[in-house]
Amino acid sequence: MRDFLKYTFASLVGQLVFCALAASGLIFLLIAAATRDTEPQVRNKSVLVFDLSLNITDSSRASGTGELIQQAVSGEEDNSITLRTVLDAIEKATKDRRIVGIYLDGNGESGSVGAGYATLKEVRQALEKFKASGKKIIAYDANWDERSYYLGSVADTVVVNPLGAMEMNGLRAEQMFLAGALEKYGIGVQVIRVGKYKSAVEPFILEKLSEENRAQTQRLLNDIWGEFRTTVGKSRELSPQQVQAIADNKGVLNPEEAQKGRLVDKVAYFDQVVAEIKQLTESKEDDRTFKQISLPTYGRVSPRTVGIKRQSRHKIAVIYAEGEIVNGQGGLRQVGGDRLAGQLRRLRLDDDVKAVVLRVNSPGGSATASEVIQREVRLIREKKPIIVSMGDVAASGGYWISTYANRIFAEPNTITGSIGVFGLLLDVQKLANNNGITWDGVKTGRYADAQTISRPKTPQELAIYQQSVNRIYYQFLGKVANSRKLSTNKVQEIAQGRVWSGLAAKQIGLVDEIGGLDKAVEFAAKEAKLADDWELQEYPRTRSLEERLFKNLGGDSASVDGDDFTPKATQSDPLTVAYQQLQKELTMLKSMNDPMGVYARLPFNFRID
Repeated sequence: MRDFLKYTFASLVGQLVFCALAASGLIFLLIAAATRDTEPQVRNKSVLVFDLSLNITDSSRASGTGELIQQAVSGEEDNSITLRTVLDAIEKATKDRRIVGIYLDGNGESGSVGAGYATLKEVRQALEKFKASGKKIIAYDANWDERSYYLGSVADTVVVNPLGAMEMNGLRAEQMFLAGALEKYGIGVQVIRVGKYKSAVEPFILEKLSEENRAQTQRLLNDIWGEFRTTVGKSRELSPQQVQAIADNKGVLNPEEAQKGRLVDKVAYFDQVVAEIKQLTESKEDDRTFKQISLPTYGRVSPRTVGIKRQSRHKIAVIYAEGEIVNGQGGLRQVGGDRLAGQLRRLRLDDDVKAVVLRVNSPGGSATASEVIQREVRLIREKKPIIVSMGDVAASGGYWISTYANRIFAEPNTITGSIGVFGLLLDVQKLANNNGITWDGVKTGRYADAQTISRPKTPQELAIYQQSVNRIYYQFLGKVANSRKLSTNKVQEIAQGRVWSGLAAKQIGLVDEIGGLDKAVEFAAKEAKLADDWELQEYPRTRSLEERLFKNLGGDSASVDGDDFTPKATQSDPLTVAYQQLQKELTMLKSMNDPMGVYARLPFNFRID
């Protein structure tokens, strides 16, 4: 509800501000101010400041015009940054003679870095290349946790505050179970699924982890933790066994223990770290701080300044599938099946696009929407290479849309697999009857009321639904077997809804190579035989604020939206725009805060997540 109020308020206030500005003519001053933005200036011997509290996402956070204006008026900043921006900024900094180091700053207000370990793996590899160039990395935090330390440990100098601490106690996965509460309140739950490891239904029907779910979760955590121990241990000259011993015997270390255990290099206050970086940047002693530029700001520096910008009519398109997969256009932070398919279709028909990299960061969702997307993946492959790069998670529906790519890349700590299907059927008969509510009605067919929540499903109805689930599951198996050149029996063994780490997925044939987004792009260029004659282009394209404002002021009867290539009517009436935005926010609210509402619409839209 909190997100709903925030986004709805932003949309409505933004539209009201827009109307007021447009009426007074000030809108053009706002546009003029935006267009005067120039490329950031980088002083010689500067340090790139990487705020470890940044939320790193695959694609740009979707924002409506109203929300952007609301942010501008309120001064509230979005703490999100795309992975592509981070990687490009570090690459530029590696070659930029004006940048002498990177400062990993753990002083951010929002706490630990917002990203999964697969995303952090890609960032860490970029930092390792920067370090290998001979430039310095300094990392500071008052209280290190595993996620931030996974990046921080790559630094030449790792510093902790004298009153801080170092958390090194391993990883855990904890599940909340609702079965007891649902039973108490009289809400019935019936499950239809294929795959004994398909654990998404367990919170609604069990009171603790099933043995299958416990086994798969333990294996997954072991793989991710094993990669953590190996990677961090290599940077800190510790064996994986030594890192494990710290986790088992200490858990949380005081600064002196962390330094003695070689997890940090120094115990110092923030001002002492600033003084050290001043020396690195040759800043004056009486300067307020050292010469610096933030990573988001440096991201706007043209790569041409350091000679790494490719210019070519040959494009490698990177397109993002981030979030839950849903039917139709989808809302904020969702993968709309029709919308993504439309984007892929446009790339397929664009002769300047020579290869496509589909970046998948999704736990799954609608089977129908996943199939709509996969169809376009197969059609692209017939015409040009399409490569999949898996992010933090590419499971179930996320794996469904990946299967027919020419090549699938994943990080060792990517979560993938989960080849299975499920549906949850809820009824509130007991809850209603206990409160004096009853139903009665008439129908013209035996199964006309099969989707009612007023009663449990009959054995005959459950059999019909189970048949549908089985059909989707075996289609899924067939697609995996065909696309991955695996026997059906082999796929049966590794399916059953089980999740795997990227490392394990490569061993069993679900992915082809271990690597991140950049490695997938390099492979795409090789497959398309482009040598160095290509340029990277990200989709969907994000329009600037002034472009969106001019679009709202325009009166075209039909246009192609620059964000998603979806033909739509352009409504210039601000009230209409506000209403449409509100509808989108309500859709998002249902998916984020009302999972039972989503599940109650099953089984005719079975889920594969």
